Amino acid sequence: MTTAVASEPLIRDVRVTESEIVAYLADGRVISVPLSWSWRLSEATPAQRAKFRLIGAGQGIHWPEVDEDISVEGMLHGSPAPRAPVPRQRANLAKRRRPKARKATNPPMQRTASGR
Repeated sequence: MTTAVASEPLIRDVRVTESEIVAYLADGRVISVPLSWSWRLSEATPAQRAKFRLIGAGQGIHWPEVDEDISVEGMLHGSPAPRAPVPRQRANLAKRRRPKARKATNPPMQRTASGR
């Protein structure tokens, strides 16, 4: 009888191209996700993308210069990084900057039957 031992997938190496993040797993699999899944990495320079380190003994990847972490589980299960919501204060500030319509200072003239 053979018993299969389930082991968690671990990243052995990483390559970041202009369009994708490629992870080489310890069990021989190669997985990739679109670079656009990480808005921080897609906005980073190639030099910033090249500076990463494996974290959690290969459970994920960390890019210190752009403060981004991607897990092997997220890559396998198709979990793109959500974009941070715009803080309310910024949204309210943008609303306040719009010019407001001004009220007329003089009321419109009313015409009477005599034309005045």
